[in-house]
Amino acid sequence: MFQSLRFAVLGLAALCLSACVAGDIPYEELEARYGGPTSQYLELPDGVRVHYRDEGDPQAPVTLVMVHGFAASLHAWEPWVARLKDDYRLVSLDLPGHGLTRAPEGYQSSPEAQVAMVDAVAAELGLSPFVLAGNSMGGGVAWRYGLAHPQKVRGLVLVNAAGWPAAAAAAAAVEGEGDSRPMVFKLLENPLGRSLLRNLDPRPLAGRGLRQAYGDEALVTPELVDRYVELARAPGHRAILTDPRRRGAATAVTPETFAAIQVPTLVMVGALDQVIPPERGAGFAQGIPGARLITYADGGHVPMEQLPDRTAQDLRVFLESLPPAS
Repeated sequence: MFQSLRFAVLGLAALCLSACVAGDIPYEELEARYGGPTSQYLELPDGVRVHYRDEGDPQAPVTLVMVHGFAASLHAWEPWVARLKDDYRLVSLDLPGHGLTRAPEGYQSSPEAQVAMVDAVAAELGLSPFVLAGNSMGGGVAWRYGLAHPQKVRGLVLVNAAGWPAAAAAAAAVEGEGDSRPMVFKLLENPLGRSLLRNLDPRPLAGRGLRQAYGDEALVTPELVDRYVELARAPGHRAILTDPRRRGAATAVTPETFAAIQVPTLVMVGALDQVIPPERGAGFAQGIPGARLITYADGGHVPMEQLPDRTAQDLRVFLESLPPAS
């Protein structure tokens, strides 16, 4: 009964939104608007044109690579870049389907493909063992990279990371109990919702979803909403974002999976996160040997943007504690 009611509500919401269609915005226009003086582009063999920024001190003893969350972009890391660039080399990038990164038609995103892209960028830039940070979906990319390429990683920083196994919590969410996630995530689980989102103007959903993620009305400025909405309308982005295959093959991830991560790890969790339950984010600190957990009582899903001074200082302490690179 609950399942039928849920789909009926989602179907009605999707029908109401179906009139709000919007076409693509050309990359040239988006690059002029959201690129910057430090923006660079890298052509990969699979046809992906990666937008990235390589900032800070290129001779710094620590290089930090940063991966954003679902529907976000490298702009999410700007508060950290502003506070850390004098002392570290900072590389941020847009994943396929996000920001200003272009992917060929029919490109299939998956966690494995995201890990491979990060590895390809690191190889092209000649990065020696680096620290890898990720927020939300990007946190899932980070810990998967740490498992796949342990010799290339000096440390991990997981910020409200996705991917902690929580079958019981997921089952409750399917039944509609205690599911506080933004509506876009619920629509993505529904075939009709996914179909409409491929052509939908994201703006009707963006404001509320961003307010839930940021947890602070003052941070959700018209400029922030415009950036999320317009970058989502880049050619091909909505097809990738709504492709159910983007989650990759169903693999057995258990708490024991994370025992294989042997590099220093910092776990940051916003206690007010409405996108990923805080206890799931904190789970990584239990599963990864020696991981350090910092919980921000007044933080939400993106504490690096909500609490930039505190989180950057905590990150700095972690980076300075790392053993020298081999």
